[in-house]
Amino acid sequence: MQQQSAENLSQDVLLWLTRHEDLLPVFLNATGSDIPSVRAGFEDPEFLAAVLDFLLLDDAWVIAFCQDHDLPLSAPSEARAVLPGGAAVHWT
Repeated sequence: MQQQSAENLSQDVLLWLTRHEDLLPVFLNATGSDIPSVRAGFEDPEFLAAVLDFLLLDDAWVIAFCQDHDLPLSAPSEARAVLPGGAAVHWT
């Protein structure tokens, strides 16, 4: 996946979160964000990575998002791997 595709998917996740009144406050609290910072971060790759990190915390959220957007369940994690901080960790 290319970075632009990953950013687009992350933006879709962010918009999806804003349509779920139960999840948006959880996201805001978990990230320490507020609505102005969400707007400001809409095109920031590091913020978008945090959006994907949040989504990936719960399999049910991943499933719901992917079903709503007709995407494979692997799409969010593939996008996350492309954004800042998403490189595979090699412990050896």
